[in-house]
Amino acid sequence: MKKVNRTLFKKLAFFPALYLGLVFSGIAQKYEIGGGIGGAVYSGDIIRKVDVGQAGIQGTLFGKRNFDNVWSLRVGLSTGILQGDDELGPLDLVNQSRDARFKGGVIEASAVMEFNFLDFLRNDSEFIFSPYAFFGVGYSYFLMKGRYSAERFTPADYYQVSSPVIPFGGGVKYRLNDRWTLAAELGFRPTFTDYLDKIDSNVGVIPIQQTDPITGKELTHIVNFGNPYTKDWYYFLGLSVSYTFANVKCFAY
Repeated sequence: MKKVNRTLFKKLAFFPALYLGLVFSGIAQKYEIGGGIGGAVYSGDIIRKVDVGQAGIQGTLFGKRNFDNVWSLRVGLSTGILQGDDELGPLDLVNQSRDARFKGGVIEASAVMEFNFLDFLRNDSEFIFSPYAFFGVGYSYFLMKGRYSAERFTPADYYQVSSPVIPFGGGVKYRLNDRWTLAAELGFRPTFTDYLDKIDSNVGVIPIQQTDPITGKELTHIVNFGNPYTKDWYYFLGLSVSYTFANVKCFAY
């Protein structure tokens, strides 16, 4: 009778153990943590197109939940350096005369959905890489300094801006092994402000006094602050690595 009871107990204990093993295994597969580093670039009234010569460094930390092999939710905190200078790459002679410049840091909190085009998350998948796209929402805080001359920045030149952002972009993921994933990503961040570079959407003018080298007469140039019909953008390009929590093994009793 005791032998029968032991056998029955082992069989009954096996199913809860198997169930708990599957539950914890499923939970463990769902989550990732990671970080990355790369470059940050701005575009706006000083730089109309991406200029890698005026890029700054950026870094990010994130956590991720994989709902299945295709969709993931990523929540992250990023920071970077943004800058622009008319002197380094003026759009035209007017902007060269304006001689505007700015530099500062950005802190961004975001939540985005990722879509993997290939089913590469399964351990038995035939793919070890996948292109992906992402789209989401975020909020950024900028601590900047800017002015309209090449003189040194003064305390009056410092300013702060904050704005919602809409992160979107894409990249490629590569599974190094069952736990580690490497990704290369390009992300676009349109903002809702035109004051990131201290040149806002309210078109104004500033007089610039110059002396004509031929006649010696004093000339006054009127320079536009900026384009009132566009907002400022910034971009993140970089590499990241993430760790997937390992499966919890289930043992039969």
